[in-house]
Amino acid sequence: MNILTQGFYSLLCVVGFSVIFNLPKRLIPLASINGMIGWIIYIILQQLGTSFIIPALIGSIFVGLVGEVSAILKKQPATLFIIPGIIPFVPGYGIYYTMFYIINNDFIQAAISGAESIFIAISIACGVVIATSIVRFFRPHIERILIKP
Repeated sequence: MNILTQGFYSLLCVVGFSVIFNLPKRLIPLASINGMIGWIIYIILQQLGTSFIIPALIGSIFVGLVGEVSAILKKQPATLFIIPGIIPFVPGYGIYYTMFYIINNDFIQAAISGAESIFIAISIACGVVIATSIVRFFRPHIERILIKP
């Protein structure tokens, strides 16, 4: 599937989760574009042949940075932009296959798939923490640049 198609589907995914999470309607486009661009970054890094952890980490750092800056601009909590934006990264297929392998008594494949899913989830969490820490450190400078008195 080409990158633009996947980007469009990830945009729809984030829109759906934004509606489920009851985001204000005026914030849905920004959160959706944030998630779409984060997913495109994820796909590009995945196609470059990096490990399975790096794309999720870099993509979630991007989503976290844009989410934090969007929160400053819109004067809203950052979680409104970050949580829907990282939804496409969640390793649902890995968790599904982990359970599938357990049911079929293939415990070695279940351990491999489960460990991969856990590492992806940890890399997503680390990416958001890194982005939040960076923005917290530079917040006075960001506010001075973006919000002029």
